[in-house]
Amino acid sequence: MSQTAESPAQEQTVAAVHEALADVLDREVSDLGPDAKLFDDYGLDSTGVLDLLMRLEELLDVEFDTEELEMSHFATVRTLAAYVAATR
Repeated sequence: MSQTAESPAQEQTVAAVHEALADVLDREVSDLGPDAKLFDDYGLDSTGVLDLLMRLEELLDVEFDTEELEMSHFATVRTLAAYVAATR
């Protein structure tokens, strides 16, 4: 599988997702890859999603529209980072 270079904004978004997820799960997530399944691999639940969004809002100074949220945005680190990047 080839990797594409990420822009600085994408790297910042992915780093923020890692940090926020570590905070929400209260554990290290250093092995978190872009295709890691947030629910299946890391045990994220609906309460965790809300906590994760609040933490990302703080870290990235963004505001998410809860009307637009879909569970598919939280499928993997990659889908979440793409959603966050589109919001910024």
